[in-house]
Amino acid sequence: MKRREFITLLGGAAAAWPLTARAQQQKMPTIGFLGSATSATQGQWVAAFVQHLRELGWIEGRTVAIELRWAEGRTERYAEIAAEFVRLNVDVIVTGGTPTALAAKRATAVIPIVFAMTGDPVGTGLVAHLARPGGNLTGLSTQTTDTVSKRIELLREVVPNLRRLAILANINSPVVALEMGEAQGAANTLGLEVVTLEVGRAQDIERTFEKLGRADGLYVCADPLVSANRTRINALALAARLPTMHDLREYAVPGGLMSYGPNIPDLFRRAGDYVDKILRGAKPAELPVEQPTKFELVINLNTAKALGLEIPPTLLARADEVIE
Repeated sequence: MKRREFITLLGGAAAAWPLTARAQQQKMPTIGFLGSATSATQGQWVAAFVQHLRELGWIEGRTVAIELRWAEGRTERYAEIAAEFVRLNVDVIVTGGTPTALAAKRATAVIPIVFAMTGDPVGTGLVAHLARPGGNLTGLSTQTTDTVSKRIELLREVVPNLRRLAILANINSPVVALEMGEAQGAANTLGLEVVTLEVGRAQDIERTFEKLGRADGLYVCADPLVSANRTRINALALAARLPTMHDLREYAVPGGLMSYGPNIPDLFRRAGDYVDKILRGAKPAELPVEQPTKFELVINLNTAKALGLEIPPTLLARADEVIE
């Protein structure tokens, strides 16, 4: 090879190398989103998350890739999806609740994990402390157990003769177990008799209602299994003439009587802030777990009328949303 040709070739290679290096450095980061239920039930939560990412400069398909997977309320899918994200070597995993966050934590101690909502991250072992999470997880806590008493008191305002409270809970969920225990304690403090409706699969729900007997109200502990079957649960409660109390607006809309709890789309929006910081180099262990700033009381007047209940005007005035 002639000296001039060699120098030209060398110069071309030298010019190409930085371009290749930059292309590798600019590889589009990937977010793995583990949805516990379905797009029909949680799609608006994901939309709030994606929209806020866009506001922060992370545009799907251009500056970031999002691998979205739905478990459809099937708990065995949590671990499968988490393992898939590990194989894909995503840059961050986003989960919606405690069971999915636990599955992701078991799958990897390296990939950062952001939970958009979880009832009690310390009590369920997701993080060591709210202020100092440690490990590879952080996110937002709904602090569900902190508002249990408030929900039962609100139900009593609508059902003054509340004497026997039924509590519906998925016994396979660790955070639900904590909430159920808190609900039992709060009910006992108020002098209420408690009966628990424990379910572990979708097919348990109807049989549990058949065995219920008499009750004056129903406290529903939210989780992916219950979420996927919430319309059915509300229909069974209405047929049994049971006023229901939920902690999420998404349960009151399809026929539940009331809900009191955090604004979930807002939590998913704020999860985008965590992802933004992590993709820019922050460590999950250094990002404190935050709590809700927006709580909302939702009352379904259609359900109240079907149950023959009169909602006190003072309570209606305090409601953030009244469904008519």
